[in-house]
Amino acid sequence: MDQTPASATHMSDKPLIDGRSDSSGVRRLLFLAGFVFVFAATLALLGHSYGALALLVMFAILAMCGIAAVFGLALGFLHIGPRVADADIAREALNSLPVGMLVTDRKGRIIYANKAYGEETGAAGASSVRTLERLLSREAEASEAIYRLANLARENKPGQEEFRLTRRLGSVGPSSPHWYRASVGPFGEAAAGLQLWQIADITPEREEQESFFKNLQHAIDYLDHAPAGFFAADEQGRIAYINATLADWLSLDLATFKPYSRSIQDYLGEGASSFLRRSGDQRVAGAVESFDLDLVTSAGQRLPVRLLRNATRTADGAPGLTRTLVLDRAPRGDDENALRAAEIRFMRFFNSSPMAIAAMDANGRVSRANAAFTSLFGDEAAMGRAAVSDCLREEHREALRQAVSAAMRGQAGIPSLDVDLTSEPTRSARLYLSANADVSDGSGEVAILYGVDITQQRTLEDQFAKSQRMQAIGNLAGGIAHDFNNVLTIITASVDFLLLNHRTGDPSFQDLLLIKQSANRAASLVRQLLAYSRRQTMRPKMLNLTDVIADMHLLLKRISGDLVKLERQHARDLWPVMADIGQFEQVVTNLVQNARDAMSTNGRVIISTRNVPAEEAAQFGYSELGEGDYVLMEVSDTGSGMPADVAERIFEPFFTTKEIGKGTGLGLSMVYGIVKQSGGSIFVETKPGEGTTFRIFLPRHIPVDVPAAKGELPSPAASNAKQDLSGTASILLVEDEDNVRAGNVRALKMRGYEVHEASSGLEALDVMEEIGGKVDLVVSDVVMPEMDGPTLLREMRKQRPDLKFIFVSGYAEDAFAKNLPDGEKFGFLPKPFSLRELAVAVKEALEE
Repeated sequence: MDQTPASATHMSDKPLIDGRSDSSGVRRLLFLAGFVFVFAATLALLGHSYGALALLVMFAILAMCGIAAVFGLALGFLHIGPRVADADIAREALNSLPVGMLVTDRKGRIIYANKAYGEETGAAGASSVRTLERLLSREAEASEAIYRLANLARENKPGQEEFRLTRRLGSVGPSSPHWYRASVGPFGEAAAGLQLWQIADITPEREEQESFFKNLQHAIDYLDHAPAGFFAADEQGRIAYINATLADWLSLDLATFKPYSRSIQDYLGEGASSFLRRSGDQRVAGAVESFDLDLVTSAGQRLPVRLLRNATRTADGAPGLTRTLVLDRAPRGDDENALRAAEIRFMRFFNSSPMAIAAMDANGRVSRANAAFTSLFGDEAAMGRAAVSDCLREEHREALRQAVSAAMRGQAGIPSLDVDLTSEPTRSARLYLSANADVSDGSGEVAILYGVDITQQRTLEDQFAKSQRMQAIGNLAGGIAHDFNNVLTIITASVDFLLLNHRTGDPSFQDLLLIKQSANRAASLVRQLLAYSRRQTMRPKMLNLTDVIADMHLLLKRISGDLVKLERQHARDLWPVMADIGQFEQVVTNLVQNARDAMSTNGRVIISTRNVPAEEAAQFGYSELGEGDYVLMEVSDTGSGMPADVAERIFEPFFTTKEIGKGTGLGLSMVYGIVKQSGGSIFVETKPGEGTTFRIFLPRHIPVDVPAAKGELPSPAASNAKQDLSGTASILLVEDEDNVRAGNVRALKMRGYEVHEASSGLEALDVMEEIGGKVDLVVSDVVMPEMDGPTLLREMRKQRPDLKFIFVSGYAEDAFAKNLPDGEKFGFLPKPFSLRELAVAVKEALEE
C-alpha cells in the first residue's frame, strides 16, 4: 500500500497557492505607542528625578523594536494585524468546495487555487499548478472553448463552456473520456483585474443524460411500431408527435416531418376537423373522448377510424397537448359482423354530411351532433353544455323554443327558421326541425335539428342590395349633375360676357371673378358626382401604374405633409392596364389625402402595386371580383381606422366623418366611380385602431399593337392657346334650355359665325329643311324632348353623310356613344364650358 508523505498530507489541508496578505491592526499598535509616549512625557513634566531618564530609555527601546520590526516584516517573520491559526473562514469555504477554483490577476498570474482545482487538473503541488488556458490550449477538443473563455476574461465578461476530452485531465496513462464544464468571470467589484476560473468534472451527469435518452429512444421505438396510431397535437391541432404506424396509414414521410409543421386537420374529411378543436376551459383533464370519423390520406383515400383522445393541462391550468389514440375501423374479411359494418357506414354518413345534424332534448340541448353541427354552432352546443338557443341572437331564440315545443307535441311540417348566430364574424343559418317519432326509447330526444349555413347567400344578397342602392344613388346623382350643369353653363357664359365689358380696374371686376371661381368650384363638385355615377368622359390609355405613381411622387409628398412618411413598394414587371391617366391620378391623390387626414400624429402611408394572377385573386374572397388577372394597387395607412358601419357607407356621396368645412364627402365617391368606370373594383379593409387599406383591382390589359410613341399628346387647350377662333361658317345650334341656347348663340355670333338655332331635334330637322341643308356644323345637346341628339345625328346623316357634329352634354361621352353606329365620328364638349372652350371646339371641328 502506498504511503502518503506527511508533507503532502499537510499541503492537502491548505491552499496550493495563497498570495494574499493578512489585514493589519494598525490602530492598536498606534494606541500602545501613544500610551508609552504620554506616560514618559508625564513623568518628565512633573519633574520626577527619573522622568528624563525614563523618557530616553523608552525612546531607545521603541527605536530598537522598530528596527527589529522592519527587518521582521521584510523577512516575512512578522505580520501586521491579528492572525488566525490555520486560515480564515472564507478561504476554508473556498478550499472545501468540490469545484476547482482558480484566481488570476490581469496578467494571468495565479493568485489563488483551491484543493479541488489541483485534484481536477492533476497538480501534485503548488509548483505544478497551471492555468486552464495553458493546460487546454493544446487539447484539440477543448482549445476553441478555452480560447473563447480567455477572450471573455480579457474583456472582463463572464462565460461558460462545456467540452469533452478523450482522457481524464491531468492523467498520464490511458483513461476513459470525460466531460468538463469550465467558466470564467470577474472576481468581485473591489478586486480590479482579478478573474475567477472554475472547472468541474460533469461526466456522471452526462452519463445519466445519455442513459435517459437511450431509454426514451427505446420507448419511442416501442410506440412507433405499436399496432395502433398515435399523435399529440396542440390547441390549434398542429401535430407535435406522430408515430410510425399512423404516419404509414396517412402516407406521411417521417424523414421530412417537422413538429408543428403539419396539422391533423389536413388529414380530416370536410367538416370533421371541428371534432378536434379544443372545447374551452371546461374540458376535464384526463377524460377520454371518443370520435368516429374518416381520415383522408395523402393519396386521397378515406380511412374510417375511431379516435380516443384525452386532454392535458399545464401546471398553471392552461390547456396542454392532446394525446389521441387512432384505431383502424376499416372492414376486415367477409366474416365481419353486419351490425358493426352498418354502424360504421351510418357514422361515416352522419359525420361527413355537410348539413348540420343534431338530436335535441326537451330543454333544447344536444345529445348527439355531427361534425358540421360542431363547426356551425361550436363545441359548447355540440357537447350539450349549452342550449342551441344560446348560440343564436336574442331576437331569434324564442322562435327556436316554439319550434322545439311543436316538435315535442309531434307536430309535422314545422316551418324553417332563418337565424343569425352569435359567433364572430356573424354567421347565418337556416334551421329545419322534425319531431322524433319514437320518444319512448329512453334517450330523451324529442326533435332532430338540421342546419344549413347560408352566410355566403346572405352576403351575396346584401352585396346585391348594396349594389342596387349605389346604382340608384348614382342615377340620382347623375340626373342632378346633368341639370346642374345647364345652370352652371348659363352662369359661366353670363360671367364671360360681363368680363368682356369690364376691365381689371373696374370695381365689379373682382366680384365677377369671384362668381366665375365659385362656378368653377361648383363644376368640380358636379364632375365628382358624374364620376361617382360613372357618367363622365374617360380617355383610357395603356398605363403602367408604377410609372404613374413614380411621376406623382413629389405631388404626393406635398399632399402627405411633413408629419407623415410616404412609402412606395412596387413589384417588377407590372402588367399594363387601361385607364384615364388624369382620372387615375385623382384616385391616388384622394386616397393619400384621406390617409393623411386619418392620422392625428406621425404615421405612414404605403402605396404598393403588384400583379395578381387569377388564382390569387380568387383567394381574396371578394365575390364582386370576377375571374381573371388583375393589377392590384394598395394604399395603406397607420391611422385610427374605421368601424364597420362607417366603412359600409364611405363611398356614398356626401357621407363624411370630417368636421364641417373640411370635406364635401365626394372624394371617395369619385374614387369609387372612376375605378368602376375603368372596369375595376375597390375594397376597403379597416378596423378601429389598426389603420385602413384600400385595394384597387384593375383588369390586366393585353395589348394587340404596342404604340411606338410614348407619352401624352398636348391638350387642345394648350395647342390652341394662341389660335384664331373667329370664323364665317354656318352653324346649327340645338339646345332645349332657352338660356343656354341664347348664350351659346351670342358667343358664336361674336366670333363671326352664322348661327341657326333650334330647341329640339324635330325643330332642327325643320330648320335644316328651311335653309336647304346649307349647314357646316351642328352643335347639339344630347338629352332633349321628342328627339335626342344621337337620333338627330342618324336622321341628318341620311341626307348629309359628311355633316360635322358636336355633342354637348353633362353626361359622359360613353353614356350615349354606345347608342350610335360603330365608327361614327363626332366631337364632344362636356358641360359646363366657357365661351372660349365652345369656340375652340367649333374651330377644331370645322378644321378637321
